[in-house]
Amino acid sequence: MRLLSALLVAPVWLAAQSAPSAPADTTDKKAAAPPPPAPTVNHLETTLAGFKLSGFAEASYAYSGRSLGDTAIVGRLYDRLQNRFALNALAVVLDRPYDPAKFSAGFHTELLVGQDATVIQSNGLFAGAATPVPVDVPHLYVTLNVPTASGNGLQFKVGRIPTLLGLEVIETYANPNWSEGNQFIYVENFTALGVSVETKFNNHLDAQFRLINGWDQVADNNGRKSLMGRVGIYPDAATSLGIVGFWGPEEANINNANRYGVEGLLWRKLGKAAVWVQGDYGKEQANAALPDPTKDAQWVALGGWVTYDFTSSVGLALRGDYVNDQDGARTSGVFGFPANAGQKFGSGTATLNIRAWPDAVVRPELRYDRSTLAAFAGKKDQVTFALAVAYLY
Repeated sequence: MRLLSALLVAPVWLAAQSAPSAPADTTDKKAAAPPPPAPTVNHLETTLAGFKLSGFAEASYAYSGRSLGDTAIVGRLYDRLQNRFALNALAVVLDRPYDPAKFSAGFHTELLVGQDATVIQSNGLFAGAATPVPVDVPHLYVTLNVPTASGNGLQFKVGRIPTLLGLEVIETYANPNWSEGNQFIYVENFTALGVSVETKFNNHLDAQFRLINGWDQVADNNGRKSLMGRVGIYPDAATSLGIVGFWGPEEANINNANRYGVEGLLWRKLGKAAVWVQGDYGKEQANAALPDPTKDAQWVALGGWVTYDFTSSVGLALRGDYVNDQDGARTSGVFGFPANAGQKFGSGTATLNIRAWPDAVVRPELRYDRSTLAAFAGKKDQVTFALAVAYLY
């Protein structure tokens, strides 16, 4: 299999980029393409029939000339540490697939160790910890399959499952670019704990529906559940469209202020190139947790990605994104941004994906960020450079 959350998007991009084989998620997250090739049998699989062990290790370096106190790069996630070599992640993935043709069960889990784990942890996972714990379990769920006439089955997944929103995933090597884009960081959740009902109707249509504790909540922070659903449409083998909707209260101890919205993600394969376009709209009803508690908050975001292979060993990924957080609901006081009642910001990113070494990806990256706030050491923009190396096993 390939990797965790990358199920829909990552297999397409990895195939287009001729990336090394990687761990995979059994969750159909973003649906964009044909399934990945069958994995190489590993030692655990030959010892315990049906179990698959995989994972990755990643380290990086990042630099910005306009960091916050020479320690943090403003507005960033995994690449937030200024002028430092970082041990980003060691991931161990254990998977046992279900059989869609009969009553069967499977499970999928990922243990993530390293600095990346500290920023994606759900509320309540390490309750009472005095300092951030560099460990997370972003995937941990059981799948119960009920066979259907189509042969694809109806799946009930229970546990902690990656979000349905967005192109980019937690495991950065499976993304077109190394750094996570602004849409991933600010307008999506990372994971959710709950139950997901999923099925593939035919080669052109699938769907997922989830009842969850809330965005990034292990211990529910209020008295109501949240909903998230997705429909995937596949007109042909080179095109996909995913539409996601969400609704529910997300603020601590507030049950009567819902967050709701919609997202569209379009993918198209064009020869050696691949193109994605993602648009997001969200709204949260007025409540005491917002910068202005007297009015509803809204945000919109738009992003585009283009990848192209020059050779079997070198590919280029370009990304541009824009977020209008017009009421500050998603960025006020978050990841180095100052407290604010609204800002517009975006970025442009270019990443080389070098696969000259078997099972490894080397990724030099150049990124430009700009905001309507003077958030970058008193300036409205910043340029950063990063280099990441990942090994997939």
